Amino acid sequence: MATQIQAEPPGDYFIGRRYYKPDYHFWGYVRRPGQPWNTAELVMLNENQKLAPDREQINFGFDNNYEYRLYGRFSGDKIYEPASNGIYPEFVLKGYQLISTNPVPIFKSQYRGSGDNRYQIEKPE
Repeated sequence: MATQIQAEPPGDYFIGRRYYKPDYHFWGYVRRPGQPWNTAELVMLNENQKLAPDREQINFGFDNNYEYRLYGRFSGDKIYEPASNGIYPEFVLKGYQLISTNPVPIFKSQYRGSGDNRYQIEKPE
């Protein structure tokens, strides 16, 4: 995975990994190209300019763990997410391209094969 990340061309885009949890409203993890997943930030998505893929298809969460090339920017604002009692950066989505529906694992639960804990918020490694 490290080799694949290092091979990502620099540019005006981000890499996003959808992290769907039914009880929460964050979108997923976003990192800069060429940076490891442990630098990614869990974000709230601003969809005023472009809807997220699952919202466009009205099939919420179908794309859990999908990897995308995201176009947009961090607004600098922080958004409160009540279910997690957390504050997350806002990412303004302007567009996206699907990279993979089955990307390499980035969470411990994916490596260990343990079941998904509905209320645990994992961080990528």
